[in-house]
Amino acid sequence: MTAKIFVPRDAAALAVGADDVAAALARATPAGGRQIEIVRTGSRGMLWLEPLVEVEIDGVRHGFALVEPDDAAGLMRSDVHDHPKAIGPVEKIDYFARQTRLTFARCGIIDPLSLDAYRATGGYKGIERALSLAPSAVVDEVTASGLRGRGGAGFPTGIKWKTVLATSADQKYIVCNADEGDSGTFADRMLMEGDPFTLIEGMTIAGLAVGATKGLVYVRSEYPHAIATLKSATAIARRAGLLGTNVADSGCVFDLEVRTGAGSYVCGEETALLESLEGKRGVVRAKPPLPAHHGLFNRPTVVNNVLTLAAVPFIMSEGAKAYADYGMGRSRGTMPIQLAGNVKHGGLFETAFGITLGELVDVIGGGTASGRPVRAVQVGGPLGAYFPRSHFDTPFDYEAFAARKGLIGHGGIVVFDDTVNMAKQARFAFEFCAIESCGKCTPCRIGSTRGVETIDKIVAGQRIDANLALVTDLCETMTLGSLCALADWCPTRS
Repeated sequence: MTAKIFVPRDAAALAVGADDVAAALARATPAGGRQIEIVRTGSRGMLWLEPLVEVEIDGVRHGFALVEPDDAAGLMRSDVHDHPKAIGPVEKIDYFARQTRLTFARCGIIDPLSLDAYRATGGYKGIERALSLAPSAVVDEVTASGLRGRGGAGFPTGIKWKTVLATSADQKYIVCNADEGDSGTFADRMLMEGDPFTLIEGMTIAGLAVGATKGLVYVRSEYPHAIATLKSATAIARRAGLLGTNVADSGCVFDLEVRTGAGSYVCGEETALLESLEGKRGVVRAKPPLPAHHGLFNRPTVVNNVLTLAAVPFIMSEGAKAYADYGMGRSRGTMPIQLAGNVKHGGLFETAFGITLGELVDVIGGGTASGRPVRAVQVGGPLGAYFPRSHFDTPFDYEAFAARKGLIGHGGIVVFDDTVNMAKQARFAFEFCAIESCGKCTPCRIGSTRGVETIDKIVAGQRIDANLALVTDLCETMTLGSLCALADWCPTRS
């Protein structure tokens, strides 16, 4: 009899010793002469429990939290239920059971580089259906699902795809923005490390839909594990005939290349990213023209982020309605929300749009790790606004956040307790903008630097009223006069 033990290979788990735990398990002697198969998976997203090891017992995966190498021998016993680190069936843990996992359905469950495991859990059904439809029908399906960009202002994905489909060119591109740089975000990394074939399938469907034959994934250099996993998965898919000159024996052409960024935050903006891909300095382009018309190498280009493209396989395999049935208002489907900062239960929580900010922080996240009252949360990364507790009734919805001058962005939530110095946070907002500015437009380049200087004067008690008025003027100038969202949203967070 072979018993399966699942150990995550996600970077968050590796950081707390998952590789050492796996090595210890491989050396341990199983009880009763059993055979042991160790499966390395992605993470379930309950990061406060890592390394979270799972042992399959009678077809049910039981969890063991905060496992150390010295615990390996105990996990080999037949009475493993009594292990002091046992937490019961993983999928019955409240944090996990409350989720609606569509995009992250396989993450933490399968070996991320097993194409057989991916297919056995519904993988590549989306491509099968896409190949049975005309390209315009695939675009219509994505449009009907209500899928919107999962990395910024929430632009409708179907509209972007339709524009590229309708634009004639000798070459079109699909570019995946995996330059995940917002504070408190890690969903892209988790998916690339834990279920890379979902992203590959989504990009391939996008290419078939708009007539693009080349895809590029732009990954931040700080993600070496994600880069290695994605490159391996791409090679596996190519050998299996799922990338290349004859995708799934369809006669269609689509191939992928993984590119590594150099660590610039502003390259998360789509036009700066395209400049970087072309081998130039990552500087924001003026719009128009839009990338959908003149993008990479001046060709029509779909630029979507990881979470957007990874949602496409479910939409194509299960249908637009199955996806659109989740959510509220114009925010359809699910959002992989990332809880970080001073929070008791940090991790990834995928759920339908509509859950309130208060429920996410107080119930799902369990409040602050320090046990002190929450003063504010920042949603949407460095570009996002700070929401006080009085705004915790805000539903997680694009329009609801916009109505309160916030943005969902990439879905990161950073929690602060009542000891936070908000003046320092305001200064950091300007400082971050000054450091990360590409320097192309004056309001961003100069305004952010003057913002730091002025906040310092206010904190020092110098001409407070006059300097507060100056900060207001700087904020208005940056919002109205900047080319991209970096400076546009800086005033909101400062």
